Amino acid sequence: MDAKEALKEIKGGRFRPIYVLYGKDRYRVQHFITMLTEAMFSPEERELGIVKFDTAETSIEEAVLEAETSPFFVQRKLILIRDATVMCAGGKEGGKLEHRPEKLIQYMEYPSETSIIVISVNAEKLDERRKLVKTLKDRNALVPFPELDAAQLKQWMIKRAADQKRTMSPDAADLLLSRAGANMQQLSQEVDKLCLHAGSGGTIDVETAALMTAATVEEDVFALVDAIAELRIDKAIRLYRELLVRREEPIKIAALIARQLRIMLQIKELEQHQYSPQQMAGQLGLHPYAVKLAAEKSRKFQVPRLGRLLASLADLDYQMKTGAIDKTLGLELYLLSLGMEKGA
Repeated sequence: MDAKEALKEIKGGRFRPIYVLYGKDRYRVQHFITMLTEAMFSPEERELGIVKFDTAETSIEEAVLEAETSPFFVQRKLILIRDATVMCAGGKEGGKLEHRPEKLIQYMEYPSETSIIVISVNAEKLDERRKLVKTLKDRNALVPFPELDAAQLKQWMIKRAADQKRTMSPDAADLLLSRAGANMQQLSQEVDKLCLHAGSGGTIDVETAALMTAATVEEDVFALVDAIAELRIDKAIRLYRELLVRREEPIKIAALIARQLRIMLQIKELEQHQYSPQQMAGQLGLHPYAVKLAAEKSRKFQVPRLGRLLASLADLDYQMKTGAIDKTLGLELYLLSLGMEKGA
């Protein structure tokens, strides 16, 4: 079941007896639970209406027993179960506890009309080999929450601002993505901060976003790598010195440059094997937006040049860590030496 479909039903006052929430986007998982809670209870009812369990500490059948028990002083009861063992792929079923998932399967045949069960599985995927997961899938109870891609995150930020009667430009959303990353919790805080600054009916443009948010080390290293690609050594040196003013360690800066070059080299290799951006993100363990940015940068480099840059950075790293060269001077000399290149 799609999360939008489920939320539409909930806003219409229609509740399913059980929801299983899973995926990497924990922010939207929590948002779903919040929306369901607000639809079911008034603020004063929540303490009486919500019961929480964790399968690491309590057996699943105890949660089922609670769901079968009539609520007190409220019309409905919300059973929140946090799970990292019973249904997730790669986890030991039950962990240290002995669980009886068949009890939940039996419950689903005749679920209580006054209880709603929400199982939040802290895993990217469920183990679909398990009978419980298969049964829940047949009941259309599974609600996946994959990470949003860059376009979806931009749309979400712009809508969040619009919901607060502010207008956010696409360029401002792009800048927030580059500075805050793809973490929706952090993005929501940044959007709300900018909305507060803009005021009702205000506009959040890229200049405002740049002024009100801090540039990250990674963002400056990205720009430094760009300068290296274009052989703009003067710009690379300037960016490096700005990082030093912010008390960033030369060894850390070199490591971040190497990491970015390594990702670009890996992307070039995967592109030769016809991997999609989503597949590359899974293979590299990165968010699709980070892969998109790195892929754009990688087009400015040829594979041999990336190999040479990485090899020379490895040598520099060894010299800096063994004291063979001063750290600050060493990285600056490295950047200056790139000006001697005769081409990519």
